[in-house]
Amino acid sequence: MTEAVCDIYQAVFTVDDNADFLRRIRRIANEYKTHIIFFDTDRLAGRDHVEMALRHAWRSWTSGEPIANSIEMEALLYAAGTRQCQVAAFFGIHPGVNRAYVAVCPPMPGIRERLVDLVTFVDEDWEEIDPAKQVRLADLFGITPEEIQAVGAERFRELVLERVALLDVYR
Repeated sequence: MTEAVCDIYQAVFTVDDNADFLRRIRRIANEYKTHIIFFDTDRLAGRDHVEMALRHAWRSWTSGEPIANSIEMEALLYAAGTRQCQVAAFFGIHPGVNRAYVAVCPPMPGIRERLVDLVTFVDEDWEEIDPAKQVRLADLFGITPEEIQAVGAERFRELVLERVALLDVYR
C-alpha cells in the first residue's frame, strides 16, 4: 500500500492496562490483516490532523526509511510532530477514559463490529478547538503567541498541521 487508505472512527473507551489493551487490539488487527491506530483527540487538532499524520506515516513507511519499528508508532510520531517515541506514545491511548480517533488501515469489513467489545463508537463533533485546547496544543507543538498573532487565531489548526509536515524536514 503506497497511500494511506483508512477508515477513521471516533470512539470512547476506558483503559485499565495499556499493555493488555494494545495486545487485544494487535490480536484483532492480526486477525483482520490490518493496522489499528488510536489517536488521543485531546492532543489533536481534529480529523485533518489524523489524516495528515497517516499520509506522512505511510509515505515514510513505504519509502523504506521509517523512524519507528511499526506503522502504528510511525503514525503517532507524525501526529506528535516528533522523532521521540516516548513523546509520541502520549498521542495514543492512556489509562482511564479515552476519546480517540481509531484508524483502520486498510479498512476491513466486520472490524468495526469486532471492536465493539473494546470501544464505544460515537458520532460527536470533535473539530472545535476551544481556548483551553488551543493552549494545550500550543504547548504540545511549541506554537508561540507571536505565531498565532501572525496568522490569526482562526488559522491555529494550520499551525499544528505545519508541525506534522515539518517532521519530514527534521528527519
